[in-house]
Amino acid sequence: MVSGIHHVTAITRKVQANVDFYAGFLGLRLVKQTAGFEDATQLHLFYGDADGTPGSLVTFLVWEDGSPGRAGFGQISEIGLAINPASIGYWLTRAMGFGVRMEGPADEFGEPVLRFKDPDNIILKFTGNKDLTAAAPWHDGPVPVEHTVQRVRGATMLTEVPDESRSFLESHFGYRFQANKGAIDRLVSSSGDIIDVRNARGFWSGAPGTGAIDHVAFRAADDAELSSVHEALAKTNASATNTHDRKYFRSLYVREPGGTLVELATDKPGMTTDEPPSTLGSKLFLPPKDAITDLSDLKVVLPQFSMPGEPRVNYRDLPFVHRFYTPPHPDGSVFVLLHGSGGNETTLMPLLHKVAPRATLLGVRGRATEEGFPRWYKRLTPFSFDQDDIKNEAEAFAAFIDSAVKSYGLDPAKIVYVGYSNGANLLNSLLYLHPHLVHRAVLLRSMPVLKNYPHADLTGTDLLVISGKTDAYGKYANELEARLKTSGATVDSDIISGGHDLGDADVPIIQKWLLQKNP
Repeated sequence: MVSGIHHVTAITRKVQANVDFYAGFLGLRLVKQTAGFEDATQLHLFYGDADGTPGSLVTFLVWEDGSPGRAGFGQISEIGLAINPASIGYWLTRAMGFGVRMEGPADEFGEPVLRFKDPDNIILKFTGNKDLTAAAPWHDGPVPVEHTVQRVRGATMLTEVPDESRSFLESHFGYRFQANKGAIDRLVSSSGDIIDVRNARGFWSGAPGTGAIDHVAFRAADDAELSSVHEALAKTNASATNTHDRKYFRSLYVREPGGTLVELATDKPGMTTDEPPSTLGSKLFLPPKDAITDLSDLKVVLPQFSMPGEPRVNYRDLPFVHRFYTPPHPDGSVFVLLHGSGGNETTLMPLLHKVAPRATLLGVRGRATEEGFPRWYKRLTPFSFDQDDIKNEAEAFAAFIDSAVKSYGLDPAKIVYVGYSNGANLLNSLLYLHPHLVHRAVLLRSMPVLKNYPHADLTGTDLLVISGKTDAYGKYANELEARLKTSGATVDSDIISGGHDLGDADVPIIQKWLLQKNP
């Protein structure tokens, strides 16, 4: 049995800050980027040594702008990284240059330790250990090879049932007791890494989310070993799942008695199964047998990032969560996208990328919620809406656009607003509440939602209204168009054969309208 840690997986809220920290400050190699295996619209990044060797890997699920989690029992609380003890001084100096606060060095089980946090406040610690060396040192990174992170040293598991948790790891994953210090039992594997089982009785429970460590994965030599452990777990009535093909390894998951999610992953096929060592981490891959076959659509939805030193979008802290998609060869046009009920900032991106492949897309997330899903304003009934909330959110959105134009250097003359359903209704309200903000817009499945419309001169405003023939809200489209035309706007309209849903039928209509406005 190949025992020890295969990888540790955590959740990050901001992919660019994560890449800058792990590939930039820590100097780990980004060895793989893939769409999520459970959710293809979720980016998954793998960092490690030069070859992405099992035991060197720290991976991140990207929940861009997601809700924060909470560290507590039933979770891994910190990740240990092995460095040469002689590198302690180097890392203290490097941390000062990067503005990273480090605590220590302190002595833990006879080893010098520096403790610090990443941008998501995940606790990391450097552990000086001369016996743990990298299987494939990364010579081309920003950190001199003699000071690089060698591999994962270990992880700390918080549990209310420490004896049971310890026994579970010893029985099924090849760990053995090494030492005790206070509330911590240190277990060691034949690979030399450790799991610190910490008694967390009286502490609060952990909660999933950004800034939380999702699971620790242990190593299996091959599929036969994976099956053997799976069978042994089944005999104990553990909560083991079926095995999964993760392309770069096969794995199974189980929760140990204290609640921490544990994975067992095979060493092979490894990170070089679909790209050579020289270009590891440079290409986005799809999980095997994924239903999404259009990789270009997926690239529009996944958050973009740049490697340290490369140009990137420097996001500003503005009132609305937002996301840019910048195509490889932008033509200077910008689409500002407002999703419908239950959507988010990326929902409209694939559709508008089909409409205008070279346009920059700025997706924005509404701030109101209904049953936990984003909206642009509160709904009272399916056909009545909170008037004060519409006005307040319209004012906030207008302020957001003003700040975005200044912060990101956007040209208001080149902005086209596209709203769907609830988002389109906010847009048609903005035309009256802030009449000089929107000059060109596409309103998809829209209806009037204001009870009292203020006077507005919309002369010079170009609008496209697309309604659905079988849409329950479609009967309001004529009223909306008549009002907009009476206010001076130029309104083109069309009707698709479907209902309220969006689809490819909208694409040529929008393209034709854009061509007329920009011959």
